[in-house]
Amino acid sequence: MTEISVVIPIFNEEENIELLQNEIKEVCNKNNYKYEIIFVDDGSTDRTRSKIIQLSPVKYIRFRKNFGQTAALDAGIKKAQYKYIITMDGDRQNDPSDIPGLVKYLEENDLDVVSGWRNKRKDNLFKRIVSRGASLLRALIISDGIHDSGCSLKIYKKECFDHLNLYGEMHRFIPALLKIKGFKIGELVVNHRPRIAGKTKYNWRRTIKGFIDMIAIWFWKGFAVRPLHLLGGLGILCVGLGVAISILGVYLYVIGNALFRNILPILAAFLFLTGLQLFVFGLMADMLSKSYFETTNDTSYSIKEVIEN
Repeated sequence: MTEISVVIPIFNEEENIELLQNEIKEVCNKNNYKYEIIFVDDGSTDRTRSKIIQLSPVKYIRFRKNFGQTAALDAGIKKAQYKYIITMDGDRQNDPSDIPGLVKYLEENDLDVVSGWRNKRKDNLFKRIVSRGASLLRALIISDGIHDSGCSLKIYKKECFDHLNLYGEMHRFIPALLKIKGFKIGELVVNHRPRIAGKTKYNWRRTIKGFIDMIAIWFWKGFAVRPLHLLGGLGILCVGLGVAISILGVYLYVIGNALFRNILPILAAFLFLTGLQLFVFGLMADMLSKSYFETTNDTSYSIKEVIEN
């Protein structure tokens, strides 16, 4: 029997809760799933709580205040108990009838993650433009192979989150984080429905936070284990430029060019000192990285299986 945990972060969705829970329950019963529905209330101020506690089956997690969608997903995922974890939004734009397709695609292709792709979105023009721009940036910076990382409808094997903690706005980049660890990522076109009740929680602040987290993912992808390769490399480059400019300055001084007395010594000293600082920062970051991996349960790799004959 297929076992799934459906994790749904919510904030002021009193008009959508009951209908969404009924849809999920209907799909799970129809497909004979063993399931749990986990609602994580991210500090709602409307009647969301009173609506949820009347429903069954439901596991309800309530935050003391609004901590954000990523925190809500992290809390729900940590409470999930079944083999597969389905994540989705609480506004009913994600369609629960896509769940069986995600399960089937994951199993048939031996994947660890399948991300929904809202190929035909039902959002307003502004939101689609911003999302398209973010997708292009993501493709350039982190290259996770996902067309629509902003789609919350995804399925994961529970083992994906054994050593993964979510923070900031990183829920958009979970596939990228898992790909770094060596998990197999897939994508499937899913239905996307227009919002018919409640208000969107999307705003420009989330876009900026998401971009900052995207840079963090880029750094983690390339330099988490050896940050010295980035900072030390930049430091050596700056020192090299400083030395080259010093040599040029000495030459100009010999031939009597006044440029050496004014600009070049300052520029050479600046580059040289900046390079030394970057190299020292690289060494410090390298030591911190080693300390992180040695004092936490995280590793720079992920083992899929061990076979002993």
